Formats: sequence, C-alpha cells, structure tokens
Amino acid sequence: MATTPRVEPSLESLSESAHVVVVGGGFAGASVVKRLANRPVRVTLIDRHNFHAFLPLLYQVATAGLEPADVAYPIRTIFGHAKNVRVRHAGVKNVDRARNVVILENDAEIAYDHLVVATGAIASFFDVPGARSYAMPLYTLANARRLRNRLLRALEDADVAADNAAVFLNFVVVGGGPTGVETAGALSELIEIAIRRDGLRLDPAKVRIRLVDVAPRLLTAFPESASVYAQKVLCHKRVDVDLGRSVVEVEEQAIRFSDGERLEAAAVIWAAGITAVGTLATVLDESSGPSGRVLVNGDLTLLGSTNVWCVGDAAAIADEKASSQSRAAFYPQLAPVAIQSGRHCAIQILSVLSGGVTTPFHYRDKGIMATIGRRAAVAKLPHLGVIKGTLGWLAWLGLHLWYLVGFRNRLRVFINWTWRYFDWPSGPRLIVADAETAP
Repeated sequence: MATTPRVEPSLESLSESAHVVVVGGGFAGASVVKRLANRPVRVTLIDRHNFHAFLPLLYQVATAGLEPADVAYPIRTIFGHAKNVRVRHAGVKNVDRARNVVILENDAEIAYDHLVVATGAIASFFDVPGARSYAMPLYTLANARRLRNRLLRALEDADVAADNAAVFLNFVVVGGGPTGVETAGALSELIEIAIRRDGLRLDPAKVRIRLVDVAPRLLTAFPESASVYAQKVLCHKRVDVDLGRSVVEVEEQAIRFSDGERLEAAAVIWAAGITAVGTLATVLDESSGPSGRVLVNGDLTLLGSTNVWCVGDAAAIADEKASSQSRAAFYPQLAPVAIQSGRHCAIQILSVLSGGVTTPFHYRDKGIMATIGRRAAVAKLPHLGVIKGTLGWLAWLGLHLWYLVGFRNRLRVFINWTWRYFDWPSGPRLIVADAETAP
C-alpha cells in the first residue's frame, strides 16, 4: 500500500499555522517535537539548557566513565533541519491558561494554541534534614559534573592522608533503585582503577561504599532473582548493602541513620527518588497525582483542558491495566514512558488540528534494565524473562546506544565501552572546576 509522502511546509504557509509550545527538551519534549517536525504547524521548544542530556548515563559521567559531551547534544542541532521548529533558550516560570500564554523568567510572554509541558522531575529529598543542602543528587548534567569533582577530590585528599592509619574513606549511596545500584557499581570500579592505574596510595580495605535503602531488597521493580544477583555482584565489588534502613539526617561530612548510627562520609549520593514538585507542573493545576505529577486524561490533556498537555515524568498517566494488584495505578517515571507519551501527544495534537478526535495513550512495556558494572547487568524483557550477567550487560549497551542522540556520541561511547569490555581505560578522571584558580 503506497503512503503519502510528507511535504515540508514552506515558511509562508507556516505564518498562519497553529502554534505549539513545548516546554522541556528531555526525552518526552524531544519526542513531541520530533513528531511535529516538518509538519504544517509552528513549534517552539523552550528549555533552560541548550542541550538534550541522556539521563540514564549521567552516573557514568559522575564516575569518570564518560565525558559530559558524550551524553549531551545541542538541541538546535537535533532540530536544525526542521523549518517549522524554533528553539528558545529560556526558563518558564508560569502559565496563564486564561490568555493561552507562557511567561518566561524574564517576564517575556509566548502565546500558544497548544501547550505541552514536559518539564520532567527533580530529586526528592523526602524532607530529610540536611539532604537538600549536603547530599548530591544525580539528575542533571551539572549534578554529574559536580559529583565527579567531589569523588575525585576525595580520592586525592585520601592519598595525601594515606600515611595516617586511622583515616577511612566512606561513600554513601542512598537509594537501591537502578540509579543507586548503577552508581555504586561504577564508583567501586572508579576506585579500583584509580588505585591500580593512577598510583593512589589507598588501602582498598579503608575505602568503603555503602548503599542504603529503606526497602527490603534492591531493584524492587525487578523480579526477586534480579535483586539477589545485583546484591551478590555489589558485595563482590566491596559495596556494603544496607537494606531496611532509613536516613534521618545528612550533614556536611556525615550521615545519620534511624538506628542512631552516625557515619562520616566524603560524599552522600542521593538516588532515593524523584518528584515533580518544584517544577512547572506544580503551577499547572491544583489537583496532582503521586510525587506532584499532573493528573491527565487518557489522551494526555490536562484535566479540564483541551489545549494543554502533559507528558513524561511530569504527568501522572493512569495505567489502564492497574486493576491487577501487581501493577501501580500510574505508569512509572521511566524514559520509555516519556518517549512514548511524547510521541502519542504529538499525534493527538495533529489529529485535533486536522479536525479529528483523540485516542487514549497505551504504554508498550519493552522491559527495564540496570547495569551493576562491567560485564554485569540485569534486564527484565517481555517474553524473555530476566537476563543477567554479560548477556544482560550487552543488551543494556545496545539499548542505550540505540537511544543515544547523535552519531558522534554513539561512536565515542561505543568505542569507550568496547575498550572497557576488554580492558580498563585510563578514563577522563579530571577535576574541572567552573572557575579557574591559580595552581
């Protein structure tokens, strides 16, 4: 069956076209714009960063496995071919739904016919005293660079104090989900490489990594067999796994647990969860779902609205199969959900603009993955069950390379990972501050 070729709109024809404003250039927002590119509609993508960051690999930037440029790509370059897409480097502070305008942080206003909110989520500190001030989250590229500097600086300081037999170096990872497990495993490898290849005078027995989670097991979204495997690999990597423990306070150089233990720590890495509270989603509507996410209709429109849409981590999208006790009421905040919801939203907007009707969003579960280090990963795939070990690691590598934006980035990461498969590379273990200081 022949398909109708897509005809790129001319600049003249776009002048009277409907205007779609997309706030957020992450997985969800980029997916929306990609589907609307070169269609008869004007699109403005607004983001406070001028790049799209591949968030699942931030932990590798933080542990000196990859460079920041390997996991980020300029937004203008991604959509530079599309005549109907304009990129605005700015932050949005409010939405006036009565006048159909978004208000930027500099008080400039941009009118819209349809608005898509794809502002993602930020770290949730669960009101733990000191966590917001002293714990180090890992949800932005800036977070990853800051954490890498802290980790490498801590290793350098420990090398200076190596002659002091009483000195112990502790790193604490809070959160036993994929981010926490991946970060703990990669941090263990970073320490091993630094000792073996950089000549740091550190006693491995005095450098400890502790992964803490209030849950009874790691990777609760995975089958129990995957949790057991992940904990076994982490223990082999000299990571102490503390389950069923909660954090009650984070200090500048220490952490306190609910049982009264106080542990001095060179860094507290916060991977305990995310929330939409504090993002643009908070000001959209008074009614919100879990973690401050915006409640939406089945077609992803905001409740009570026909031209405001919300997708990705910012949206509380009801799971149509949630009648089963084994499923949550809302879809999880995962990259595949963000990508698919963004694509569906764009299709619905095009349908509305052409006089059609909208259809409900249905998520296609393609599985979940987590890596625990070189040649060790777990993957839960539909119809295949749980894959562990080297095979799971290769599956994880292939999937992340597929979704990584930019041929250059894919090539650099592929070469880096291939090298790491056979040997330990020197890696970009550089402490790069934002401001130059005298040596």
